[in-house]
Amino acid sequence: MGRLRRLSGKEVCDILGRHGFQLVRQRGSHAVYQHRTADGTTTVPVPMHGNLTLGTLSAIIRQSGLPRTEFESE
Repeated sequence: MGRLRRLSGKEVCDILGRHGFQLVRQRGSHAVYQHRTADGTTTVPVPMHGNLTLGTLSAIIRQSGLPRTEFESE
């Protein structure tokens, strides 16, 4: 496993958007993205901060179901 990059909230939103997630609402410093499939809906809140902590980033990866490699450094 590679090392997770230090990402901002906007960078995480860009990655989610490339994988079919859509912004459904934003309130304050948190944006909520959803991805709808035949199996159901996946909802991921993203804090729009400068640099996300590794714990927050790990939680976003787990909730989104995306491969961890999308968020790792090259």
